[in-house]
Amino acid sequence: MLGNVVPLTGKSVPKFGFKRVLRRKSARMEAEGQLNLFTAVDEGAAIGFGRGRRSIVVRFPTAVSPFEEALLLEDRDEDLAANRYWKAITDGDSVADAYNNLGIIECRRGSVGKAFNCFTNALESDPRHFEAHYNVANLYFETGDLRLAKLHYGIAAEIRPTDPKLFFNLALLNTIKGDFRAAISALSLYRELAPDAEDVPADELLGILRRSVVQPR
Repeated sequence: MLGNVVPLTGKSVPKFGFKRVLRRKSARMEAEGQLNLFTAVDEGAAIGFGRGRRSIVVRFPTAVSPFEEALLLEDRDEDLAANRYWKAITDGDSVADAYNNLGIIECRRGSVGKAFNCFTNALESDPRHFEAHYNVANLYFETGDLRLAKLHYGIAAEIRPTDPKLFFNLALLNTIKGDFRAAISALSLYRELAPDAEDVPADELLGILRRSVVQPR
């Protein structure tokens, strides 16, 4: 298995780890400014003026969903959390999110095959699931398949081009592949997206990469 670090002047530069989904899809949609259409019209109630007045009744969940329950449990009882993620999948509750988070649990358990299966199932449920693309890229990175890792990092970057951790990992991958110009581009973008982060290893690596590239005359 490929190591998770890139050598740097006697030190090691670790990549960023897996991304867990921390909120249900509807909550993430609203946070990102998308309209949540989980409302129902009650023709019998009244709001506004005139004969055409009507109300929109917002129905709030009366119980915690299996996915939300798994989120609450994960830091305290991983096995029970995994059980609730499977319940969420069975119930059709945030299926891609549940598979994604379950894949991370399988990674921590050392079950690489099961983790791959979970992340690919997440992508089958939602082909544009950012976290699943990012996580399966990390897993390919760790197992040495740099081609597929780069492919999924690239797809994740198209879905969410403002995530700094993605570009940091992509820079490490390109460094290992010997594509220093691509590594410089990704690492420079990482620093642009995270300008306030005190990241000495990243800055040192960027300096080494820039010195390694022969400037055209």
